[in-house]
Amino acid sequence: MFGFRMMYIDGRLRESAGGGRRKVFCPATDDVVGEVAWANAEDTEAALKSADRAFPVWSRSSLNDRVAHMMRLRELVIEHEEILRESERQENGKTWEQTEEGFIALKDSLEFYAGEIKRLQGHVLPDTSGEYEHRICYHSAGVVGAFIAWNHPMLNLAFKMGPAMAAGCPIILRPADDTPLTAYLIGELCEKAGLPSGVVNIIAGPVSETAELITGSRIPAMLTLIGSTRTGLSIMKNGATSVKRYSMEMGGNAPALVFSDADLDRAADIITLLKFINAGQICVSPNRVFVHEDVHDAFVEKVLEKTRAIRPGFGRDSGAGMGPLINKRSRERVDALVKSAVAAGARLLYGGSIPEDLKDRGAFYMPTVLDDVPDSVELSCEEVFGPVLSIKTFRDFDEVIRRANDTDMGLASYVFSRDADTIRRASMSLEFGEVQVNGVKYGIDLPHIGIKQSGIGQDCSHFALEEYLVTKRISTAVEF
Repeated sequence: MFGFRMMYIDGRLRESAGGGRRKVFCPATDDVVGEVAWANAEDTEAALKSADRAFPVWSRSSLNDRVAHMMRLRELVIEHEEILRESERQENGKTWEQTEEGFIALKDSLEFYAGEIKRLQGHVLPDTSGEYEHRICYHSAGVVGAFIAWNHPMLNLAFKMGPAMAAGCPIILRPADDTPLTAYLIGELCEKAGLPSGVVNIIAGPVSETAELITGSRIPAMLTLIGSTRTGLSIMKNGATSVKRYSMEMGGNAPALVFSDADLDRAADIITLLKFINAGQICVSPNRVFVHEDVHDAFVEKVLEKTRAIRPGFGRDSGAGMGPLINKRSRERVDALVKSAVAAGARLLYGGSIPEDLKDRGAFYMPTVLDDVPDSVELSCEEVFGPVLSIKTFRDFDEVIRRANDTDMGLASYVFSRDADTIRRASMSLEFGEVQVNGVKYGIDLPHIGIKQSGIGQDCSHFALEEYLVTKRISTAVEF
């Protein structure tokens, strides 16, 4: 469908130096939808050297030049919306509607950071003696190595490319093994846009010949990731060949707290949406839903009504509400988690199986609802990354806060209540980088934050841009 696509290194498209290629499969149909150049060590070294050469030129270029390149690329992204969204749909198995989020993130990231870098100015610090003037200014941090998860090929890439380009940092982007196609298409747009050589490099290949060489090299000044905690720890360990910056968005184990005074319709709408969009393969998906015992039955009934209306499937005109998991290995893992939880006492209320009409193709799994899920089972302790909604009951505030915080992860959390004091206390007590209250809002202008084992730093907003910049103090004697 998409033919053969080349990697993008040093401002041009190229095949692998070793001639390697890799087929890309659609997880909804098992069909081959494209083929990409598969990098080897020589290609990775070429990308590293290209970015290294580009750094002194790109970092010292004028803001107007950088912004012009970013806006030209944005124009091409908009012109190629159809192929970019269809590529993500095919390699990820998303519904057509769910590909819009990534496309919007990509065009918005380029525009937002092109504007934000102009607003980020230095400032003057007062001197207590009056004898010096102290000026704070910002410089590009250096070459960036970026590793992109497969669940949102465009969105994840957008979160890294936008701030890096604006800050003057050449970037080497390595998309995930399962979803390199969309990233390679973006490389083609970079070439069309005429980006200076080495500013953006996009390669995919074996971990040992790409990721490990990038992280172990002394060329990158910064390593950034959207992926699992395990992958993040590996990158940090391998990156210790030199002092580097890290910006890592890693795993989550999000709690959703539904208090007795909550708007149950709103809570059920938001929780089911977040749980089953992209087949539950999002880092902010509510992993553990704690419901007050007084409203448990009513809430469960509303969730079941909404879940039964979600039809797994694929096709732009199929009316499907949920696509497949990324591959059959992931489906087997999710199914094993469900079976283990049921064996430990959880009650299966809906799903827990492969859809009957989709048994013969793809990696589909029914949207699944479990009740009375023990806190000790793996389904509660690990990030599920699948369409499984786990419901638990609680009695009082202190109990639910303790149980919600009983995890090494600290990314997203959700609170549903009408009481201002409950909202305030819960928001301050939850040990997560984000607390969403009675709703959910994400955007390129809002920081996306992980704490504890969920990451370092943040994506999105001007806070993310600052991670790609180093701070310099210039102190000048007033009289000498």
